[in-house]
Amino acid sequence: MTVVKSGKATRRIRGFSLFVCTVVVLATLLPPDKMTAQHSGHRIPVVPRELLERPVTLRSGIGRAHDEVTTGSSEAQAFYDQGLAYLHSFVWIEAARSFHQALRSDPRLALAHVGLSYAYVELNQPTEARQAIERARALIQGNSKGLPQLAAHDRHHFETRVLQMAAEQAPGDKSRLAAYRQALDVALAAFPDDVELILKRGLAESPDPADRGQGSVAAAMPFFERALRASPGHFGARHYLAHAHENGGRVREALDQAAAYAAQAVNVPHARHMHGHQLRRAGRPADAAVQFEAADRLQREYFAREKVGADLDWHHAHNLDLLAATYQYLGQMKKAEPLLKQSFALPSNLLVQMINKREWPAFLLARNRPAEALEAAKVLVAHPNPLVQAAGHVETGFALLAANRVADAGAASNAALRALKSAPGGQDLVFIGLEALQGEFRLRTAQREQGRKMMLSAAQKWRAQPGPDAWSQSLFRLEAMARSARSVGDWELAGQMARLMVEHDPAYFGSHYALALVAQNAGDRPAARREFDLALKAWSAADSDLPELAAARETRR
Repeated sequence: MTVVKSGKATRRIRGFSLFVCTVVVLATLLPPDKMTAQHSGHRIPVVPRELLERPVTLRSGIGRAHDEVTTGSSEAQAFYDQGLAYLHSFVWIEAARSFHQALRSDPRLALAHVGLSYAYVELNQPTEARQAIERARALIQGNSKGLPQLAAHDRHHFETRVLQMAAEQAPGDKSRLAAYRQALDVALAAFPDDVELILKRGLAESPDPADRGQGSVAAAMPFFERALRASPGHFGARHYLAHAHENGGRVREALDQAAAYAAQAVNVPHARHMHGHQLRRAGRPADAAVQFEAADRLQREYFAREKVGADLDWHHAHNLDLLAATYQYLGQMKKAEPLLKQSFALPSNLLVQMINKREWPAFLLARNRPAEALEAAKVLVAHPNPLVQAAGHVETGFALLAANRVADAGAASNAALRALKSAPGGQDLVFIGLEALQGEFRLRTAQREQGRKMMLSAAQKWRAQPGPDAWSQSLFRLEAMARSARSVGDWELAGQMARLMVEHDPAYFGSHYALALVAQNAGDRPAARREFDLALKAWSAADSDLPELAAARETRR
C-alpha cells in the first residue's frame, strides 16, 4: 500500500494540501446561511489573487524577523521582514500580501519573490509559486553585478529554495533532499549567523522536504537552538522548538517554548492556538480553552477587518476543531456542538482537514444520535476525493452498527476499502478507522475473537499517532470502542479499552466512567464508586444535564 505520511508537513494529493501540524463562549458564529445542511465542502476554496496582492500595513504583535536583503528601500526591507514573520507562523495570506507590498517599494527585491513561492505553495497555487521563482531567478542574475556580499546572500537563499522545491516534487527521492541539505550547509558556511538559513536547515532535518515546522524532529533542535543564539529569543525558533518537543513527547519543554512564542506573537491566532495545544497536552484543558478562544477571537476580528472569507484561512477550521475537542473533553457539549457543526460546514483545500470532518459524525454518535451521524457521514461519502469518501464510508459503518444494521455496515466497510484502493496515497489517514470498523463488525457477528484483536490493534495504533490533535482524537476513539464493547456485552474488551483510556489520559472523565461501568458490571461496588467519584470530579464544569453525569451521580445515592 502506498502511503503518504500524515502529521508531518504540507503535501498535495489531487488538488488538496495535506498538513498536520496539524476554537469567551462564541457569540459571533457564522451566519445561518453558512450553516445549512447542504455541505459546502465539495468546493475547494481558492484564495483570489486580488486578496494576495491587496495592500497591507506594517503590523505589531506578530513576532519579529529580519534578514538583510539587496534593496535600497527601508520600507521594502520592513515589509519583506514582515512577510518572513508571517511565514514563521503559517499565516500564508498575510505573508503574500507583505511580500507584494515589499515589491511595490522595490520591484527588484528578488527574495520577495522567493518568499512568495513559499506562500503560494502553502496556498495550493503551485503554478504561481513556479512563476515567482522564475521572476526571482531573473532578478538574482541582474543583481549579481553590484553589492557582491548581499548578492551572494540572496543567491544562496534562492538556490536553496529551488532545490527544496525540486525535493518537494519527488518526496521519495532521498538524493534530492540530500542535495537541498547540502546546499544549506554550503550557504551556512558562507553566512554562519543567517538566522533564516539556520531555521531552514533545521526544518530540512525532517524526512519530508515540504515540512513547514509542524513535523520538526529531534535532529532539528540543535539548529533551532543555534538560531536562538544568533538571534536571542527569536519567536520562529521558539515556535519550531515547541513543535519538535511536542513531537518527541516532551510536554513541559513544549509548553515553555509555546508560551514564549505566544508572548512574542500575541496577535497571531496560531501562536495563541499553539499555546493551547501544549496546555491541553499538559493536562490543563480549561487554560487551553482560553487560548483557543483567544485565537478564535483574533481570527474572526481579522476576517471582519480585512474582509477575508472564513474558508480561505486553513487555521480557522483547525482552531475550531481543537476548541470543540477541548469543550468535549470538559463535558461542555453545548459549546462543542455548534463549533464542530460550523467546522464541518467549512470547505477546505487541505485533505487532512476534510478527513477530520469525520469528528462531527463521531461526536453525534457519542451523543447517541446515530441517525444524524449517518446523514453527516453521507456528506463525506459524496465528496469527490476517494480518501474523504473512504472516511465517510467508515463513519457510515459505525453509525449503522450503532443502529444494529450489521449487514449494511459490512457493505459500508467494503465501500471504504474500495475507495482506499482507488486513492493514489494517504491511506494511513483512514486505515486505522477502517480496522476499528472491521473489528467492531466482527465483534457483532460470529468472529468475536478476531474482532477483539482488530479493535485492540486499532486502539494501539490510534494511541501511537503523534501530536496533540491526534492525541485527543484518539482518546475519543478509544472511548467509542469501549462503548461499542459494552453495547454487545463484551465486558472483557470493555475493560481492556477502559484501561487503555486511563493509560492514555488518566484525567479524563470518560476514562474513569468506562472503568466504573466495568466494575459495576462485575459487582465491584467499591471500585465502581471510586471511579464514578473520579469521573464526577473530572467533569465538575460539565453540562449539568449530561446522561453520563446522571448515571455517575446515581451511584452516590
